[in-house]
Amino acid sequence: MNRRRVGQTVPLGLTLLLGTLSAVGPLSTDMYLPAFPRIGAEFGGGAQLTLAAWFAGLACGQMMQGVLADRFGRRLPLLAGTALYTLASAGCALAPGLASFSVWRLLAALGASASMVVPRAVVRDLTEGTATARMLARLMLVTGVVPILAPTLGGMLLAVADWRVIFWVATVYGVVSCALVWRYLPDTLPETMRIRLTLGGIAARYAAIGMERSFATNALAGAAGMAGMFAYLAGSPGLFIGLLHFSPTQYGMVFGANAAGFIAAAQVNARLVGRLGVGRVVRLAARTLLAAALALGVVALSGRVATWTVMPPISLAVASLGFLMPAAVAAALARHAAHAASASALMGTWQFALGAASSTLAGLLANGTAVPMAALLLACALVAAGADSARK
Repeated sequence: MNRRRVGQTVPLGLTLLLGTLSAVGPLSTDMYLPAFPRIGAEFGGGAQLTLAAWFAGLACGQMMQGVLADRFGRRLPLLAGTALYTLASAGCALAPGLASFSVWRLLAALGASASMVVPRAVVRDLTEGTATARMLARLMLVTGVVPILAPTLGGMLLAVADWRVIFWVATVYGVVSCALVWRYLPDTLPETMRIRLTLGGIAARYAAIGMERSFATNALAGAAGMAGMFAYLAGSPGLFIGLLHFSPTQYGMVFGANAAGFIAAAQVNARLVGRLGVGRVVRLAARTLLAAALALGVVALSGRVATWTVMPPISLAVASLGFLMPAAVAAALARHAAHAASASALMGTWQFALGAASSTLAGLLANGTAVPMAALLLACALVAAGADSARK
């Protein structure tokens, strides 16, 4: 591919490939959530902190991957990152203790960060405007299959095997992803558009992107929404398995149902952005998230925590993210076609930095009730709504 053709229709095969690669993150995040109690029992606690190590690695790795993808093109950084993820996943399966397990999770995240940055950059290479938002929504349909299946698969594996088998499955997924990139992924960034920067130039570039008002407000809204999702991810095993006494398989089913709502919202979003524009969709989604978080907070503080009281606000909050996240990404990247990977990386770094903080707090504040998760989700919703208001 010797020139960039912005606005073209992305082939179905490439869409599926990008979705498969983007699913590396959800697979590695969600499939081992049902194993938290067993990991904590074997290592003496700290399962939530391993999730924080994963998110911290994604936050740091994306800054690096953005520069690499704008300098060397899309294929090479993605191949190297996926290979590192594969090796580190095997390291997780063999880890003898919490410290080594956390280090391998960090390394796996550094590699997986390529699959977070590059697919979005490829989408921005080939599309623009509402077409970008629609393509991102389609990717969420593909990647959404993994959040639905991953916890259920994790629960099924735990029913017949040790929790370490989960990471052997992740290793196999990494091998398959490497092979698919090698065989089928074209490089959508021509040589003439690749950018060589000094360290100072890289810092100045990220600073310029971060200070651009449209990017900053939309990226912060999306990052706060993502942090709310991470609060749910870190807190939901304790809520459903610990407090409500769900089995790992039942937890996987509930998690899958919420993920299905997220996917459905993302697909409706693909139609809404064409009618309302990405800005209005971000605004509506942020306000819906805030309303759901407030409702969950009332339930948590009342102490009347039951399946029928917590599921509606949680499901509404997760579904609102299906509207918020693709629209916020599209709006944040709209003015940064010339350096899509760097802008995507900076947004991803904000997302996972807040996610790491959110999941860490979820672990530190865990007290056997729904209050910590509800409070964190409400805080994230307030930031998202505030960032949206700052766009005006």
